[in-house]
Amino acid sequence: VLLGLGLVLMIAALYLIFLHVPTERDMGVVQRIFYFHVPLAWVSLLAFSFVFVFSILYLWKRAMKWDTLAHASAEVGVVFITLVLITGTIWAKSIWGAWWTWDARLTATLVLWLTYLAYLLVRNYAAEQTQGARLAAVLGIVGFIDVPIVVLAVNLWRTQHPPALIFEGGITSPMLLTILVSIAAFTVLYVVMLTLSTSMKKLEAKVDRLKHMQPQ
Repeated sequence: VLLGLGLVLMIAALYLIFLHVPTERDMGVVQRIFYFHVPLAWVSLLAFSFVFVFSILYLWKRAMKWDTLAHASAEVGVVFITLVLITGTIWAKSIWGAWWTWDARLTATLVLWLTYLAYLLVRNYAAEQTQGARLAAVLGIVGFIDVPIVVLAVNLWRTQHPPALIFEGGITSPMLLTILVSIAAFTVLYVVMLTLSTSMKKLEAKVDRLKHMQPQ
C-alpha cells in the first residue's frame, strides 16, 4: 500500500514539475531543480532527526531495534543529502556561476553530510558491534546539532540562499501545489526505504546469529 502510494505521488509530482508548473521568469528551466532539491533536503533532515530520536532510545533502552532503525535512517539520510549536494551544485552553477561557494547553508549541509558519513563508517568498521552501535549513537545525537543550523542558516548569517518562500507567501499557487506534492512523494519514499532497510538489517542479524549457532 505504501509503495503504491509513493508511486502515485511520485508520478503526480513529476507531472506537476515538468508539465504543470510554469517556467520561472528569472531563473528559467533550471529552477525546476527546486522541486527536487527542497524535498530532498526536507527528507534528509527528517531522516537525521529520526537518527537522533532512535539513538537516544537505543542508549536509554539498550534495545537493538532502536539501533537498527537509527542505522537504517542514517543510511537513507546520507543517500538523500548526497542528492541535495548534487542538485545544489547544479543549481548554484546555473544561478551563481560557480559549482560551489562557502555559503553558510551549503557549508552546514556539507558538515552534516560528513558527520553522518562518519556515522556509517563507525558502524561498518567498529571492532565490536555493541561498541560500534554505542559510538554511532553518540555521534548520531551530537550530529543532530547541525540540523537546526542548516534550517536557520539563512536567518543567522548573510547567505546566498533565498529565504523560506513557502512560508512567506513568495510563490504562486501552482508552485506551492507542486512543491507540496513533491515533498509528500519523497517523504513516502523515505518511509519505504527505511522500512526495506530495517527489514534487511533484521534479516542479516538473524542469518548472523544462525551462523554463530552452527557447530564448528
